[in-house]
Amino acid sequence: MEPEPRPAEPEIALASKDARIAELEALVAKLTEQNAELRRLLGADSGNSNKPPSSDPPANRAARRAKKAGKNRENRKRGGQPGHRGTNRTLVPVEQVNRACDLYPDECENCWEALPEVPDAQPKRYQQLDLAPLGRLVTEWRRHAVTCPFCGHRTRATYDADVIPSSPFGPRLVATVALLTGAYHLSRRKTVDLLRELLSIEISLGSVSNLEARASAAVKAAVDEARAQVERATVKHTDGTSWYQAGVLKSLWTIATTAATVFTILDDGKGETLKRLFGERRGVLVSDRATALKFWAMCRRQICWAHLFRKFISFSERDGPAGVVGRELVDYVGIIFAYWYEFKDGKLTRAEFKERMAPVQKNFEAALERAVAAQIRGVSGSCADMLDHRAAFWTFVDKLDVEPTNNHAEQALRAFVLWRKRSFGTQSERGNLFAVRVMTVVETARKQGKNVLDFLTASCVAQSSGRPMPKLLAA
Repeated sequence: MEPEPRPAEPEIALASKDARIAELEALVAKLTEQNAELRRLLGADSGNSNKPPSSDPPANRAARRAKKAGKNRENRKRGGQPGHRGTNRTLVPVEQVNRACDLYPDECENCWEALPEVPDAQPKRYQQLDLAPLGRLVTEWRRHAVTCPFCGHRTRATYDADVIPSSPFGPRLVATVALLTGAYHLSRRKTVDLLRELLSIEISLGSVSNLEARASAAVKAAVDEARAQVERATVKHTDGTSWYQAGVLKSLWTIATTAATVFTILDDGKGETLKRLFGERRGVLVSDRATALKFWAMCRRQICWAHLFRKFISFSERDGPAGVVGRELVDYVGIIFAYWYEFKDGKLTRAEFKERMAPVQKNFEAALERAVAAQIRGVSGSCADMLDHRAAFWTFVDKLDVEPTNNHAEQALRAFVLWRKRSFGTQSERGNLFAVRVMTVVETARKQGKNVLDFLTASCVAQSSGRPMPKLLAA
């Protein structure tokens, strides 16, 4: 058999060159994909991802404020704009005035005769609001010893635990410390400094921790009351984030309704753990697409459209087919919110709103299906997951009091997120309990129109005296 002829040298070189070109093209494609992903991550902010607004760089925040204020912000002067009506401070009612300074005219401006000081039924009133001198209120109990005039024996008054308090700190001070650390999130050290400089009260860091524990125990009944309310609510919002206890990762969740807000710190955010948090599953649950919430029936959920909108914006900022899909979906969300705001403003009836939304619903879902069929990397999978939640897209169209966004829960959680950024979480289970209980009472009391300090004080008084605990929710 004759040997096969060897290919000519030019053919070998050409084949080697083609292989090298193919290798370089694959490398370019890979690097292009990596570059696009890095640009996407660098461009992620609160408007196109789940990152909180506090993580946005200053330039993004300034641009967002300018957009909100209008395109001509640069040409506006600071302060009230032409046509702005302005507001004047309302005078405090006469019965709430602490000190009055009555001014009378000395003589008649017509005949110059001296005038008597006769009060006017409707005088011109001017007020100045200031702080009264603040300071500590020290109450002392003294057990006296009295000598008997007959036998000469000295008898001292017995120690009565029902009369003499066991703690050197009263209920209003306990409530104030809980408010400063648990509601306004001052550090314990700053709380010590504030009490000393503003109220002349000397207190140690350890005492601050002990007072937090007392306040936590005092509001337990109020927290149970709020938890029962959110469990029986017909519409509830929920959201979760990370929390740290002594450096160990935990999961912080909130359940919010129009009447109450409840916070809980859990070991993890898994579905089995959350099931126990929600108790009996009733009503409509508004949330994002968290996998852990799949135990809630999809037909009784509302997926947050703000969450979807941010995802679509991130698609629209990419090149190629992903950007085309993203821009189409962003347009649909714009139409949905335009109709929703018209309905909320009373420009559309419920029937008119549902009629306008019907074709939008159909076309939006069709756009998602096309995106899934297009097999676009980083887009089609997300759209497929969204379609798995399609039964929870339109609950707000049919059910009263259901909002299309989960802003209610996200805003409630924001204060906790900022607290975590400053304090890096808590150090113990007792700290967790104080944080979630006080924040639950603070958020719920504000929804109920109650003064937070007064309610905390009343709870602490009831705990120390054995009286019935005050109600957090209105009847």
